Amino acid sequence: MIKNKKAVVLLSGGLDSTTCVAIAKDAGFDVVALSFDYGQRHTMELAAAARVAKVMGLKKHVTMKIDLRVFGGSALTDDIDVPKSRSSKEMAEDEIPVTYVPARNTIFLSFALAFAETEGASDIFIGVNALDYSGYPDCRPEYIAAYEVMANLATKSGVEGEGSLKIHTPLIDMTKADIVRTGLKLGVDYSLTTSCYDPADNGDACGQCDACHLRLRGFQEAGETDPVAYI
Repeated sequence: MIKNKKAVVLLSGGLDSTTCVAIAKDAGFDVVALSFDYGQRHTMELAAAARVAKVMGLKKHVTMKIDLRVFGGSALTDDIDVPKSRSSKEMAEDEIPVTYVPARNTIFLSFALAFAETEGASDIFIGVNALDYSGYPDCRPEYIAAYEVMANLATKSGVEGEGSLKIHTPLIDMTKADIVRTGLKLGVDYSLTTSCYDPADNGDACGQCDACHLRLRGFQEAGETDPVAYI
C-alpha cells in the first residue's frame, strides 16, 4: 500500500467519483479533491461533492469555477431538454447524446494537471467508465491513454520530475453494479451522492434521465437499494 502520497481525485459528487475517492484512499493516497462549478444546470452535485469531501475526511477540496454556458451545446449547460426514459438499447447506440458536454473531461483534466503539479502529486483519479456509460467519447480508454502521454510531455513535473504522471481510471472496466459493490465494500455512503441530470428543486432525482437509469440499474443488479430520494 502507498502511504503519504498525494493524489488528485476529480469529484463531481456522483456515484462514480465518490467511489474513486474511496479507492484512492484505500490504496493509501492522501486525497485532494477537485470539483467544478462549470455552469451545469444540476448544481446540486456541488453540494453533494462538499458532503462527500467532509464525511470522507478529505483535508483539501477545491471547487474551480468556470462557465461552459458561454459555449452551450449540451443539455447540461444550455436550454436543451435532458433526454428521459431512454432504454438501455438506446443508450448503447453509437450516437452521442445531448448530455455530452463538449470536451468536458479534457478541460477538467487540464485543471487537474495544474492542481497536481502545485500539490506535488503525480497521480490523478477520474471516474470514467467504458461499459455502463452514455456514449461519451472522453470516457474511452484510448482517450485517457493519449491524455496521459500528452500530460507527461506538457508539464514541468512530467519532464523534470522523478516519476511520470499517472491518470488512474479504476472504474473504466466495471459495470455500475461492480462500482456499487466496490464502494459499499469500502464503506461509501451513497446517500451523500447525487447522479441525476435533472433533479427537482428539493434535490430529489428524476429517475428517468440516463444517469438515473444507469445508477438504478447498478443498484438493482448489485442486489442493493439506492439510498437517495427519487421523485
